[in-house]
Amino acid sequence: MSNETTIRKRWISLYVENQVGVLSKISGLFSGKSYNLDSLTVGTTEDPSVSRMTIATVSDDETFEQIKKQLNRMVEVIKVIDFTDIFVRMKEILYVKVKKCTKEDKVSLFQIADTFKARVIDYGKDSLLLEFVQTGAKNDAVIKLMKEEYKTIEVVRGGSVGIESISVMER
Repeated sequence: MSNETTIRKRWISLYVENQVGVLSKISGLFSGKSYNLDSLTVGTTEDPSVSRMTIATVSDDETFEQIKKQLNRMVEVIKVIDFTDIFVRMKEILYVKVKKCTKEDKVSLFQIADTFKARVIDYGKDSLLLEFVQTGAKNDAVIKLMKEEYKTIEVVRGGSVGIESISVMER
């Protein structure tokens, strides 16, 4: 057996009790153990007493196993699901505001929106606001493109949310 450690992005979905302080406790576990918390998204489920968290972290196998064990030990955690190697539907929201636009910039931005299946959700004399709901990797590509093409942009990005696929699909 190899002693090689593979550091890679990993995903966990947690069902937790919807109580004050649970989010703080879970994020505190990550900071207290110096685990890298890449993204954390939380929202209530169909049961208002239960929330579901989607957590992204970058770690090696051993550290990731420790994270899962420690989360499983927490009283408020109902269930831990490792999304890393299973088929999951996963998306995140991204807003990009482009300021100081020329008319040519706006035409180009509408083409970008069309290409990436984004929506133009706000429009001003010299600015445009785009909304993207796609994978994190696609949003990375959009941000890179926007930084290269436009002088003044503002980016707001939500964490990913995911659910197990019904059929075998990619992220």
